[in-house]
Amino acid sequence: MTTTLRTLAVFCAALALASPLLAQNSQERVIRFGHLNNADHPVSFGVKRFAELLAAKSGGKLKVQEFPASQLGNEMQQQSALQGGVQQMSAPATTSLAGIVKEFGLVDFPFALASFAQADALLDGPLGQALIAKLPEKGLVALGYWDLGFRNVTNSKRPITKAEDLDGLKIRVIPNPVFLETFKAFKANPVPMPFAELYGALESKAVDGQENPFSVILSNKFFEVQKYVSATNHVYAANIVLVSKKFWDSLSPAEQKMMQDAAAESRSYQRQVSRAAAQKSVGELQKLGMSFNDISPAEQARMRKIATPVTDRVAATYDAAIVKLYTDELARIRKAAP
Repeated sequence: MTTTLRTLAVFCAALALASPLLAQNSQERVIRFGHLNNADHPVSFGVKRFAELLAAKSGGKLKVQEFPASQLGNEMQQQSALQGGVQQMSAPATTSLAGIVKEFGLVDFPFALASFAQADALLDGPLGQALIAKLPEKGLVALGYWDLGFRNVTNSKRPITKAEDLDGLKIRVIPNPVFLETFKAFKANPVPMPFAELYGALESKAVDGQENPFSVILSNKFFEVQKYVSATNHVYAANIVLVSKKFWDSLSPAEQKMMQDAAAESRSYQRQVSRAAAQKSVGELQKLGMSFNDISPAEQARMRKIATPVTDRVAATYDAAIVKLYTDELARIRKAAP
């Protein structure tokens, strides 16, 4: 017993010394972390928690400087800045990566996921890791997935209660083939556009509507320029924590571990905050004058059937092994978390 206690004491002492020892292997660095969302959005809260954890682990040597609200540019501009090593980190929607790794479009397949438990299982499991493994050759390193939430349609014309209600509406979508083709299947007129330009386009009526998670709709004050918000829940959206590979390769193994650990520890916090905010946002949007409606499960199932030819057609252009992994993982997680 005495030997066991002595061993345990030595182990605990080693753990206590681990962080200071890692910090000694760190240089003074400033990490520019840009994202599209406002400072009151759950993505920003995730950045702040990541920054706190990284500062603690590095003894204050690794400092995160946050640039919210598209201050460093739109999705594609920040992606290019990371690839070029000008910017160190960002947290875009996974959707924005489909231009360089098209298989990320699998995450955007409509009506594929029915719950947060399913989403987490898909992204934290083999499929999510297989997608991450494709990024280093594109100049990016990913440290995991954060929550953005289920996407829902807003517009200034009418509530969306069935597929036919989308007919003819000009809907801003992320520049992504899956989104474009899905909304075309519903006979909408999808308009690809950077997020930073969206509010102005809604205000000027250049587009009738858009689709985003509830917290994004609230944080960006789309209630000022949109009347109807409909719980289509058509796609689960995740943010991905990205690091410039040029910056990553300049870090010591100890610094890389600190960043990986800080990202892993901040993930559950960010997801919790994001999902609580989404639930609260619906009530807030209604208080601010938006008309809210749900869509019946039967109608969602019908919309899934309408979109299936699109996903089948798009999937045929992807790496067959990744598509099989996606299909197998979906079957597994639906059984485990229906």
